[in-house]
Order: sequence, then C-alpha cells, then structure tokens
Amino acid sequence: MTRRLQPVVLGGDIGAYSLARAFHEAYGVKPVVVSGMSTGLVRHSRILHHVAEPAIDDPAAIVARLRTIADEHPDADLIAVGSADWLVRTLVQNRHLLEDRYTIPYVGEELLLQLTDKEGFGDLCAELGIAHPTTVIHKIGGHDASDTAGEPDTSGLTFPVIAKAASTAAYHDVEFAGKKKVFLVDTRAELVELLERVRVAGYVGAFVVQDYIPGDDSGMRILTCYSDASGKVRFSAFGHVLLEEHTPGALGNPAGIITQQQTEVVEQATRLLEHVGWTGFANFDLKYDPRDGRYVFFELNPRLGRSNFYITAAGANAVTFYVHEHLRGLDPDPRAVLGSDVTLSPTGELEDRHLYTVLPGALLRRYVADPQVRAEARRLARSGRSTNPLWYRAETDPRRIAYLVVAQLNQWRKYSRHYPLAESRRLAWKGTA
Repeated sequence: MTRRLQPVVLGGDIGAYSLARAFHEAYGVKPVVVSGMSTGLVRHSRILHHVAEPAIDDPAAIVARLRTIADEHPDADLIAVGSADWLVRTLVQNRHLLEDRYTIPYVGEELLLQLTDKEGFGDLCAELGIAHPTTVIHKIGGHDASDTAGEPDTSGLTFPVIAKAASTAAYHDVEFAGKKKVFLVDTRAELVELLERVRVAGYVGAFVVQDYIPGDDSGMRILTCYSDASGKVRFSAFGHVLLEEHTPGALGNPAGIITQQQTEVVEQATRLLEHVGWTGFANFDLKYDPRDGRYVFFELNPRLGRSNFYITAAGANAVTFYVHEHLRGLDPDPRAVLGSDVTLSPTGELEDRHLYTVLPGALLRRYVADPQVRAEARRLARSGRSTNPLWYRAETDPRRIAYLVVAQLNQWRKYSRHYPLAESRRLAWKGTA
C-alpha cells in the first residue's frame, strides 16, 4: 500500500493557516488543523480538516488528540508542526509519546529551551559577537513577592525601554489586564508597576528589559534559516518588515514584508546556528539601528514563524524542506527541494523580491513613511508579486469569503484604534532624528 502524506498543524492563527495552505499548495493534501476553537481563519476552509481541542493548553490532551488522529490515518506518513513556541515545546517535550506515529521536525528539548529563552539567546549573541540590545534580566518568582529579586537594575539603560517575557511559552499561561506580547515602557515607575502586575498574575521566570532601538516598524527585519540534520545552514529568506500588527495579542508580528537579500545578517545567523548545531527551521527577529547602522538580533523562534508564508509567497514553499529531508530522507539541497524556478544565491539565500501582507494594500502603504519603499510595495502589488496568505483561490466557500471581506475591512478600525497614523509618524521621525 502506498503511504500518503498527512500533515497535522497545531494552532488556529494566521501562522497555522499559512502552514496548512503551504502543505496544500505543495502536495494537494488537506492538513488536519488542531486548535482550541474554530476561528474564522480555519472555519469553512476547503483545504483543511479542523479539529477543536478545548484543552489545547494541556499537553496530555494534545498527545491524546494527536494519537487519535494517527489512529484515523493508519495509511499515512504523519508530520506534526506547531504555529507557536509553546505548541512546539509541547511536541518536543512529548516526542517520546508521539514519534512512533509522527515525524516531529524540531531540535531536542535542551537546545530548544536554551535558545528560545531570551536570556540564553542574549548570552550566546554576546559570546559570538553578534549585535544584541543592551539587556537587563529581572527574575520573577510568581505570587510570593519574597521570591522576586527586588526592583530591576536599570542603571545601564535609558528610557524608554522594551520589556517582554524571557519565555514566551511560560508567558502564554498567564493572564492579566493589559497583557501584551511586548511592552514599550516610558519610565522606571511604569516598569516597576508592570513587573508587579506580571508577578501577581503568576508568571514565574525572567522578564527581559532591553534598550529600545529607535524607529518605527519599518526598521524591523525577519530572517528564516533551514539547517540540515548535520547542523549546516542550507537555505535562508530575509525580509524587510514594512508594518507590524498592533493588537495586544499579536503585537510585533509582521503584517507586511518585502523579501530581499542581506548576506551580512545571514552570515551572522549561520555562525550562531552552526555553533550550537541547530537543525530544522529557525526564525529570527531583528531591527536596523539607525544610530550605528547595525542589524540587532532580538530573538530566535524554533519554527516557521507566524508570517511564514512570506517565504512560500516568494516561490520557496518552506514546508517542502520538512518533507524532503525528514520524511523522504533526502539531502535538502535547496535547488532540489524548491526547483529550478526559484532564484537562489550560491549559498541558498532567496533572491526574489515579493510583497507579503495580511492587510489591504492601501492600509499597508498608508503606514509606510519611506516613499521609495512605499513605491516598491505598490509596484510589486501591481505586477502580481504580492500575496495575502488568507486569500487562496482553492477557498471557494462563500461564508469564508464573506468573513475575509469583513475581517479585511475591520483592519482599518483596528489600526486606527491601536496604532494611529500620527503615532507611527512620530516613531518614524524619532528613528531618523
């Protein structure tokens, strides 16, 4: 009996849908998408099978659900991927309960925890001479104030600063009023008050307080690398972020990206990944620092990121690396994996320029202050080199189309509320002052 491919994607966000679409585009299969509830992004989709798992936060429930799905597909080669760090961590920590049925294409637990912890990542950047923001690590002990290391030492920082949890996986489990993925904190008093709210909410671990790199969202960059089973980086895709999302739950996720080359950054990431023996995908967040012209590395995500479709949209379907190496056991030479139509440098850098966006084009361009970048975004869109991962010609259910029309119109309201244009212009001006 010929075995077929059956991907299983954990998560219900844009990243999860993008992974499902990438598998469908490449192989014509319908992935199973497992999320806590049926979101508009997966509801009424004709390219996937949705499974609701109300206890998605419980690792035991995820394992049980995955094994049930495996029993329903006895004739398939199963691969499980996650659209968030905490879901990837669940897969990695329960690999021993799943790998008899599934391929889990991620690094081991020790390396995953070391590099997804922002403190550990910062230490590695310092060791290798890679630019990283000036950082203070503040330990938080949870509900018991006696377990917390007093007030943070910010003597080496200048306000405003950036504050965020060192472990996004642990931070996922706590809730409090005003919770955001990343905080821009204007004063020391505001920082102390924030850390107290985090402690009372029950977060246990480190909170990272970092130097704020001036400039608006357009200073951000994204880099995704693929390392083979021997730890050698074989492929990379760099992108210039034009605008980020600004709702509290999605703050900092790219909403618009133009792919381009940046060999210097790729060389630094390659040095880091090959130093630790990383395998599979790694996704980096960076920002261009106008004060000294350096690209500053913020963090590493151990997976294809939420905006992973920026790679596939540019012609390099990212999930094919998983199948080529992990399921078929073949050497993941990017030319063999991606085909001859994809333009790559000799070292595997994606060269094609393409616009990825989850927003209406007019809204995206409204926030791009640089006239040259805005003009390029317009040119790419007019020449057909622009992709929104949610609009897919295989999705023909009128209920889904109606949902997407309303959701796209709602983006104007969300940006007006959470990121007024005047604020973006103020940040852009500060970045060039």
